[in-house]
Amino acid sequence: MDIQSIKNRFGIIGNSPALNHALNTAVQVANTDLSVLIVGESGVGKEVFSNIIHALSPRKHNPFIAVNCGAIPEGTIDSELFGHEKGSFTGAVDSRKGYFETVNGGTIFLDEIGEMPLGTQARLLRVLETGEFIRVGSSKVQKTDVRVIAATNRDLHDYTQQKKFREDLYYRLSTVPIRVPALRDRKEDIPLLFRKFASDFSERYKTLSVQLDSSAMQMIVNYPWPGNVRELKNIAEQVSVLSTDKTITAEVLQRFMPNKDQSRSLALLPVPGMLSTTTEYNTTTSTERDILYKLFFDLKKDMNDLKHMVLEMAHQQNFTPSNVSENLLPVYNNNASESISPVYNASSAPIIIHSNEQHEEVEETLMLADREKEFINKALKKHKGRRRDAANELGISERTLYRKIKEYDIKE
Repeated sequence: MDIQSIKNRFGIIGNSPALNHALNTAVQVANTDLSVLIVGESGVGKEVFSNIIHALSPRKHNPFIAVNCGAIPEGTIDSELFGHEKGSFTGAVDSRKGYFETVNGGTIFLDEIGEMPLGTQARLLRVLETGEFIRVGSSKVQKTDVRVIAATNRDLHDYTQQKKFREDLYYRLSTVPIRVPALRDRKEDIPLLFRKFASDFSERYKTLSVQLDSSAMQMIVNYPWPGNVRELKNIAEQVSVLSTDKTITAEVLQRFMPNKDQSRSLALLPVPGMLSTTTEYNTTTSTERDILYKLFFDLKKDMNDLKHMVLEMAHQQNFTPSNVSENLLPVYNNNASESISPVYNASSAPIIIHSNEQHEEVEETLMLADREKEFINKALKKHKGRRRDAANELGISERTLYRKIKEYDIKE
């Protein structure tokens, strides 16, 4: 099968040499059982290459499954991949087959392999070398015949130097590496892709297809597209739906393009209790910055409300500002039989007020967990349940988002 037929079959658009080389490599390796490592930035279409390899292989009539290693919590990934026995851990009410057992004879695509925990990497290496695995909580060795295709947007060689990825597994996986080029490295394909996306969206939304003039076309060709094909598709959809003029100029297109001056200008510092994760917070999008600002303003409002409440309570207990020292002042009521009522200044916590038999306690609760849950719900709703997009907007990994959804029992 020639390259053009493969492009037509799998909806691949473009004629750049780097793209054609990657496709040729995929076709050549498809008929073997060699492990393949697909390398490329997020959004370049790595999963499409795994589908091509499986569809052109002798295993094409057997199962194929794609697993996002970054979206599975560390504590359950072994069970997901290799299965578990009943009672092997809390919640294991029944025995369960893992992916390597259910896909026996087929192909398994491990996306974001760089996010796989080191312990699971050792188990995977055994499968690749001997075809053997053991369920969690079992001592019985089982055999499987599965072809492994892995993908990553990380530099796994660099990860091996940092001891984040096993060196032996890296060389075992990358028997045949395929590098999918970033969109900025195949600029000649950008106009073709935009026209195809615009045409598809015009059919979907029953509108005329938008056309870019020369200035707008030059703009999309020169833009670096950090989100690659996925980002280009999103822009094409926005323009197709929101633009009233079907001939798009550079001025009109600019309104839909990300603000490059602001999109990476602020580093997001981890806030205690708020979306805590081991992910490094290097940069943040303007959307993330808006979320952070909103959080700070809400916290300030909560503090102001708390201070007003304290002052109101003090007033009800016949306390006046002159009765309250900067930090702590014992206050006595006129009735000598009543208990001493220590009152902290509104800036201190906790605040305890005693009067007769009554006791009230107000704590400075910042409600970070509630804010966190609220933002996660909004992000999931905005992206219609797409966890990867929601995680990107919140500035956390998919694994962390998955853990937070479980922790807060969020219904998607």
